[in-house]
Amino acid sequence: MHSKIKVLLSTEGTYPFHQGGVSTWCDILVQELKSVDYMIYSVLMNPFVTQKFQLPSHASLIKMPLWGTEEPCEHLSVPFSDIYLAKRRTREKEVKQYFIPLFKQLVEELLAEIKSPQKFGSILLQLYQYFQTYEYKASFKTEATWETYKQIVLTVCNQAHSGIARPDVYSLIQSIGWIYRFMNIINTPVPKVHVTHAAAAAFCGIPCVLSKLLNNTPYMLTEHGVYLREQYLSLSKRAYTPFLSTFLMRFIHSITSLNYTFADQVSPVCQYNTRWETRFGVRPKNIQVIYNGVDPNIFIEAPAASQPAPTVVMVARVDPIKDIITFMRAAEVVLKQIPEAKFIVYGSVSVPSYYEECLELKNQMNLGDSFIFAGHTQNMAAAYQSGDVIALSSISEAFPYSVVEGMMTGKPVIATDVGGIAEALGDTGILVPPRDHEQLGQGIIKLLNDPELRFELGKDGRERALNFFTLERVLDLHLKSYIKMALRVQESAPAELRPAPAAMQKLYMDKAYSLQAHGLYEEAIRQFRLAIQATPYSVHVPLIFTEIAAIYNKLGQYDMVLQEMDKCQAYIEMMELKKPDTA
Repeated sequence: MHSKIKVLLSTEGTYPFHQGGVSTWCDILVQELKSVDYMIYSVLMNPFVTQKFQLPSHASLIKMPLWGTEEPCEHLSVPFSDIYLAKRRTREKEVKQYFIPLFKQLVEELLAEIKSPQKFGSILLQLYQYFQTYEYKASFKTEATWETYKQIVLTVCNQAHSGIARPDVYSLIQSIGWIYRFMNIINTPVPKVHVTHAAAAAFCGIPCVLSKLLNNTPYMLTEHGVYLREQYLSLSKRAYTPFLSTFLMRFIHSITSLNYTFADQVSPVCQYNTRWETRFGVRPKNIQVIYNGVDPNIFIEAPAASQPAPTVVMVARVDPIKDIITFMRAAEVVLKQIPEAKFIVYGSVSVPSYYEECLELKNQMNLGDSFIFAGHTQNMAAAYQSGDVIALSSISEAFPYSVVEGMMTGKPVIATDVGGIAEALGDTGILVPPRDHEQLGQGIIKLLNDPELRFELGKDGRERALNFFTLERVLDLHLKSYIKMALRVQESAPAELRPAPAAMQKLYMDKAYSLQAHGLYEEAIRQFRLAIQATPYSVHVPLIFTEIAAIYNKLGQYDMVLQEMDKCQAYIEMMELKKPDTA
């Protein structure tokens, strides 16, 4: 294995082009895990967004825009001559012979109510291989493709109990347009790496699945929120036709099932998410929860003094999912009893129409300077420290950074009981039902009126965060996952491809030294023992015993040190007896 692990980190609508919790998590991994060479595969809405995060020297970037391009190959570093030749090769005969059969299978799988992820993965792989030779746009923009699509959709819709409404022409055009845009991911070459890592069970997982099918690359999937659930909530607010709503959900269901089936390790950020993952077929043995964590050196404990006016802070983007309106109505409840209270929302506007709705409500409620939208801030620690109470009113969350960051600064937290928030707070904060502004307001009043309670909850919350949710713990668990997954692939290679015994011993020893350097001592010991088994009578065996003994000594397991040294001595004596008599 190389001295540095290569990881393809695939994101969707987040890092490095947008702020937010997922982007914060990505940036922590990329900046802090300097022993990992990251290749960021960013699926983004259009190619014109501004990059918000600066990548370090050990990271590179692949941009995969879904919209905003005329040609599907615009984002690729491909010579024009290659594109020209691919277009020339993509004639009607080749499209009908090679593309249409695969396209037909793709559409049928997307429309199916019962999903077949293995089959879907095979279809995507074959299409990926097809587009290595033939041109993407020329294949989709043919009359044969359109007629095939119409026929399949109308046939399925006419079947009894299909559950899909008959589409109009607009819906047909829109839905095939979605396929054309989203599937451009399979038109993008997948680089060779040691491990792939997707930030969601979404379209950004497609390159990870392709890499596994092409190169047997292990695939790690992190779920911050439950992608399928979030899409259900989002879709309920869109005014799509019945056909388009059903089509889009079945499309997304195909993608999430694909990710869950092919991921070797699924690492949700809280136990709450595992309910959905196991329900959709993820084996419990493949699930390893890795909680989000923050740096206690940045989110330091705030001074004990109260603010000039009782202040409640929320750190959240202005988005319907954060339910800022319920927070505003709770503020109205509080101000009736504590008229001098201040409410501040730190966060960028992600849905402008929702922000306008919030401003209109603010005027209607005459909140004036009592309720402030402060926008995005670079100094997050200072934002938390500016409040007496930290609040979060979300209707859906996974394991939000704002809760853990607030806890780490020693501030009391009141939040809605959704997702993994209860796991984060434990008994160190106040939980209220979502969309209940009265209970949220009363909880805030209780905290603002009781300085001793605020102090106790803040102190307990910081202690809990230091015990369970530190940056060091997050980085350690991710690095261990990368190394173990990369090593597992090497060990499972077919027998005819494995090195000779002597070479195998060296390989195991190299792995062991690499693991030891990263502090993975137990795994290093296992690799050293495999090195002994590979060539039991090698001259290196005494050295290996002493290396194992040194690790046990570092771990403070002194009985094991003596055992390993006894083995080393016994081995040396045995080899002496095996020497031929030269007298």
